[in-house]
Amino acid sequence: MRLAVRTLRYRKSGFIATFVAVVFGTAIVLACGGLMETGIRSNVPPERLAAAPLVVTGKMSHLRPGAEDATPLTEQVGVSAALVDKIRAFDGVTDVIGDLTFPAPVLKQTGAGAGSASPVPGGQGHAWDSARLAPYHLQSGIAPRSGEVVLDSATARSLGAQVGKPVSLLAQGEQKTFTVSGIADGPAGHTFFATDDATRLANRPGQYAALGVLVAPGTDLKGLRKQIEKADGGVSALTGIDRGLVEHLEAVQKKTTLIAVAGSFGGIAAMTMMFVVASTLALSAQQRAREFALLRSIGTTPGQVRRMILGEAMMVSLPAVVVGVLPGLLLGRWLFDQLGANGVASSDVTFYQGLIPFAAGAGAAVLAAVGAALIAGRRSAKIRPVEALAEASLERKWFSWVRLVFGVLFLGGGLALAIVTATVMTGPLAGATAGPAVLCWAIGVALLGPAATKAVLFLLRWPLYAVSRVNGRLAILNVTARSVAMSAAVMPVMLAVGIATANIYMQTTQVDAAAKAFTKDLRADAVLVSTASGLASSLLPQVQALPGVASASAYVTSLGVIDEPRNAPFDEEGAPLQGLTAQGPDGTAPVRLTSGSLEDLTGSTVALPDRVASKIDRGVGSSIKMTLGDGASVDLRVVATFAAERGYESLVLPADLLAAHTTDRMAQQILVRFAPGASLGPELAKLAAGTPGVQVADRDALIAGNGEDLQTQAWVNYLLVGMLIAYTAVSVINTLASATVRRRREFGLQRLTGSTRGQVLRMLTTEGVLVALAGITLGTLVALTSLMPFSAAVSNSVLPSGPIWIYLIIIGIAFALSLLSTLVPATTVLKSRPAEAAARAD
Repeated sequence: MRLAVRTLRYRKSGFIATFVAVVFGTAIVLACGGLMETGIRSNVPPERLAAAPLVVTGKMSHLRPGAEDATPLTEQVGVSAALVDKIRAFDGVTDVIGDLTFPAPVLKQTGAGAGSASPVPGGQGHAWDSARLAPYHLQSGIAPRSGEVVLDSATARSLGAQVGKPVSLLAQGEQKTFTVSGIADGPAGHTFFATDDATRLANRPGQYAALGVLVAPGTDLKGLRKQIEKADGGVSALTGIDRGLVEHLEAVQKKTTLIAVAGSFGGIAAMTMMFVVASTLALSAQQRAREFALLRSIGTTPGQVRRMILGEAMMVSLPAVVVGVLPGLLLGRWLFDQLGANGVASSDVTFYQGLIPFAAGAGAAVLAAVGAALIAGRRSAKIRPVEALAEASLERKWFSWVRLVFGVLFLGGGLALAIVTATVMTGPLAGATAGPAVLCWAIGVALLGPAATKAVLFLLRWPLYAVSRVNGRLAILNVTARSVAMSAAVMPVMLAVGIATANIYMQTTQVDAAAKAFTKDLRADAVLVSTASGLASSLLPQVQALPGVASASAYVTSLGVIDEPRNAPFDEEGAPLQGLTAQGPDGTAPVRLTSGSLEDLTGSTVALPDRVASKIDRGVGSSIKMTLGDGASVDLRVVATFAAERGYESLVLPADLLAAHTTDRMAQQILVRFAPGASLGPELAKLAAGTPGVQVADRDALIAGNGEDLQTQAWVNYLLVGMLIAYTAVSVINTLASATVRRRREFGLQRLTGSTRGQVLRMLTTEGVLVALAGITLGTLVALTSLMPFSAAVSNSVLPSGPIWIYLIIIGIAFALSLLSTLVPATTVLKSRPAEAAARAD
């Protein structure tokens, strides 16, 4: 250890390179750990239900018959009103208050004309009885009676509302006027109605959105929870901070997504850190071959050499971990804010980054450094003393048998996953195997890096020979002879190019394939879109009555589960559902019928994609059993089948049936098809202008809305891939800069034999180009081995979709990093006198 401490100061470049790699690696893994802890906790402080020690809500998942994993329910799951009396009878319960929650945004007047009012986003309506659950306290006025409302004080101030004055709201999608009976202090964004008004507007007969349970002091909440859940197996009783999830359903729905994003990216980041630190330490060990040879020749044992290398790694990694904590905390907070702003995570969730993420980040960084140090110094520690000095001047063997075996295994795993992707997976599910395939290919190539580098450089040197002069040829010979050492610089470039290209083009290919699958049979020319709570049911007949409208249909989307038959081809995420109005063959439905008719799509009916119908052996006239997004079980009669792109199938239900089982219980869009030669832009715009919260958009808005989840996933990939590129850039800079600085003596000898500074720089430029080309070539091959099977699975082409400029930017960054990391330190090194540089030891 003393020797390690004393020698570190003479190897500042290697020390700094490893230190920087561990700092950045710690920061990234710590940030991902914070995201995962936040997702696992999903803590949302209760506000409107804070006064209820226990809140009862419907279970947000459904276990299909015969399934192992539950399917998440994406809509608000109600609680039966009959459960109120049962809970009241339990010991310790003093009262049970049913909560009705429905969209009721207030309208803010923006002009003098009709339709000039705009909805304030996010407003919810409730019965005044549930005001006790916050609690709300009347600041002025009285409790509401029929036709009256109580506003929260913040909303009242923003509107300038006063007791006794009218206020307009959107209720069931229609503008309605109520009288302000009172103003209450409490959480903002909530309007309270009389019980009869709230029951009518909530449109949830026999159900509540949740129940607030008030208990006597000293009541055993844990025991009460068990009693309630035993009384009704379809509910969950929540206490503590979990009560806030009832107020923010999106936090529950996005919990899994946040955990998946943090876990997958954290795993990739940890793997990348391992290779980055390993490549840095491997290069350092290769450059110190002479030092290790001398140590072994004077009697140092292999164990002493390993302990010295391990001690150096610990002395570098431990301070680096401490330094990496602060940027890790800042990065985690910034990432969470970005994910929340872009709809991946709920911004209402409290961000956590405690001791567990710190331990994970610190442990991963230290283990990566220690493991890399042991691997990097393994051969130096095992070499025989007699061979040590001779070995120091020769090119090392490019692999060990352990490395070869694991490299082949990972390549075999990548090949197996690629075959599964191309032959078994379909649509969005293909990413489940294509993503891990990228990692397997990248790890396999990295383990066999020296051999892969040798092969690529062998192919690249011939065209460069043809265009290179003396210094260029010298660079080619130099890099070819030092291919084992150069592989430490090539592998980070390969990782950056391979992972970035594969992940980005997987997203662009999937978004393009989903858009084509959706638009293939889309016949709508325009769409009316709700910007607030939903569209009133009276709006559809008004659109259908416009001259020139060939067809108009309400459009609703959700997720559900086919319970019977049990062999439906959908995974645990559920089946995509579309709600449409019954229509003839010239309607707006984005489907191509193969049997039956959508004119019969009324009541409890469904239209099935051909592959789904064939898989579950159901045709027109048969029936299926489903659980919809709010947990309701329905028996549906099949009235039609239609063609659909494999992997992008969705079930079609009547719009009014599906809307009744969504959170807002209203359609969010109306599809409009024009008669031949008709142009309805002005008429639709006039209708929308007179209806608050409604806008007219073209079919592109419908396409964008259909692929919104994929676009969000794409944005996440762009963000995370950008971070990985930045981190691997650190490795490229570390490796090439360190290698260049260590060649000071070589450059001095070249200049003493007649080479000018410019000739040396031109030689190094050629070397940088070769390193970049080798890394780009290997990275592109890694990406293509996963992208081609993935593209074949999600589309009709083996070539990925997406703009070429993305790839050009990636390889441009790789070239810039390789050249700058070589030339900038070389320029500094070449400022010293040739004789002084040549006299310095390696």
